[in-house]
Amino acid sequence: MAQEAIIVIRGGGDLATGVIQKFYRSGYRVLVLETEQPTAIRCSVSVCEAVYYGKAQVEDVPCVRVSSRKQIEHCWELGQVPLLIDPEGKCIGELSPQAVIDAILAKRNLGTHRAMAPITIGLGPGFYAGREVDAVIETMRGHNLGRLLLEGEALPNTGIPGEMGGKSAERVIHAPLGGIIKHGSKIGDIVEQGAPFMSIDEIQIKAPFRGLLRGLIHEGLFVPQGMKIADIDPRIEVDWRTISDKARCLGGAALEAYLYLRKEYNL
Repeated sequence: MAQEAIIVIRGGGDLATGVIQKFYRSGYRVLVLETEQPTAIRCSVSVCEAVYYGKAQVEDVPCVRVSSRKQIEHCWELGQVPLLIDPEGKCIGELSPQAVIDAILAKRNLGTHRAMAPITIGLGPGFYAGREVDAVIETMRGHNLGRLLLEGEALPNTGIPGEMGGKSAERVIHAPLGGIIKHGSKIGDIVEQGAPFMSIDEIQIKAPFRGLLRGLIHEGLFVPQGMKIADIDPRIEVDWRTISDKARCLGGAALEAYLYLRKEYNL
């Protein structure tokens, strides 16, 4: 039965969490694979926070960090989503999932291939449908967002964030230097233009405009110069505690891709 199928999702960031929620709500046994130090910035809606705190709750999705097959099975019995630190996907061969979905959004393939499972799906650029994976999902905002590709690649990464409230590139903050992150504000705070809201070592990072602090990389991490470290949304009223429209779209597209391929492959 579909409810018994194991779905492995590589990545637990905010967009991956949209995928995780769709499969979790649909009754599948979902396992999330993550790195030892996730660098998601929309932490309030990313299940990868379970790596740091042992558990995370995003809307109706309860996620628990685990370290063994027994703990994975126990989470499923309790109706939870287990998260395992396994960036290379070493557990996949043992679990024999029906599908592996790469939702790392690294803009390149970090090792996902068709031999991993009967169905393999990649989100965004870096995957070639029909060769490396069975299907690719378009992640670029616009008319084709969420489009299912059975052959070829998603659009290349432009490096320019989608526009929100009239702001695009300036709403995403990148580290001006390498160092250790320290918070001065928290996600959900309103930050004023020119006001410091975080620091790297002793260097203060100031808000480029007044807005809602929607994303903030985990405190205490060492970040290299140029890494994305924060997201400020000029739309003050936006709900930072819920999964975004883009993440929900990609989640629905991933579920569609899985069901379509299962039908096509008679699984």
